[in-house]
Amino acid sequence: MQYQYWYGEYGHGNFVQVQKQLQEQSKLNEEQSYKNAILLADVKDLKSGLSAIEEHARLDLGLIKAGETFVQLSNAPITYSRSMLTDDEQVVETVDSVPEPSAQ
Repeated sequence: MQYQYWYGEYGHGNFVQVQKQLQEQSKLNEEQSYKNAILLADVKDLKSGLSAIEEHARLDLGLIKAGETFVQLSNAPITYSRSMLTDDEQVVETVDSVPEPSAQ
């Protein structure tokens, strides 16, 4: 009896393994139900009004309404390079990117 309990096909070892699988599946189910709740809220927003549709169009498709001005800011760092002039043998510094605009 003890051998069957500890080492048998449906014994204690198998029970522990099934418990681990159950915990993993429960975690996956919890994550999926969270994702489903987000999608359900998104569907409700899309059905209830035009603001959610406009938001998606702006973010995903780049919608710009008539009368609006599109401004794109870059947060790329300014890089400098040095190049040698062969005529005067002077070092000239050039800016590779445009500096950020100052706040007004």
